[in-house]
Amino acid sequence: MFIEPHLGKKEPHGRTGWIEVICGCMFSGKTEELIRRLNRALIAKQKVEIFKPVTDTRYHDQNIVSHNENAIRSTPVNFAADILLLSGDCDVVGIDEAQFFDEGIVDVCNTLANGGKRVIVAGLDMDFEGKPFGPMPYLLAVAEFVTKVHAICARTGELASFSYRLTEDKDQVLLGEKAEYEARSRRSFVEGLKKRKKVNE
Repeated sequence: MFIEPHLGKKEPHGRTGWIEVICGCMFSGKTEELIRRLNRALIAKQKVEIFKPVTDTRYHDQNIVSHNENAIRSTPVNFAADILLLSGDCDVVGIDEAQFFDEGIVDVCNTLANGGKRVIVAGLDMDFEGKPFGPMPYLLAVAEFVTKVHAICARTGELASFSYRLTEDKDQVLLGEKAEYEARSRRSFVEGLKKRKKVNE
């Protein structure tokens, strides 16, 4: 279980900022954990601003919503740089679905943390082919704290770290849920890719 390094208010001389990244595959509880940490910051009377990509409208146009239907208000933005403009004098910045942002999200997170803010980022670390997804590898590299969460494999019941796409769509970005994706263990994920390759040959 992740324990927040510091939840108190800023001291008169300011506070060191940092970056936390919550990563994993589909259905692993990334957003759930993000919401949990942000709610704890709100309980601690901290000023919190939360952002998500404007393209993520699966559950709600504005709120961040987990697969378990827990929700927290957020501000949808088009570009990573918008977060700097909108975060103001808050203590904590939450960012969901970071893999969908442009690469500028890395500089944005660094700038926020360098300015004394706690930055909590959630996102898929790998795409449907098992490759690093967008800016996530860079965020993992600069973060002080990294939490990798796991789902349960839909085929074997083992721990799952991979998002297996059930459709034939080849685009890297495809918003979807259980009709489009399964969480899979490494073994099941590789077997699925091999089976699909044979079918397509």
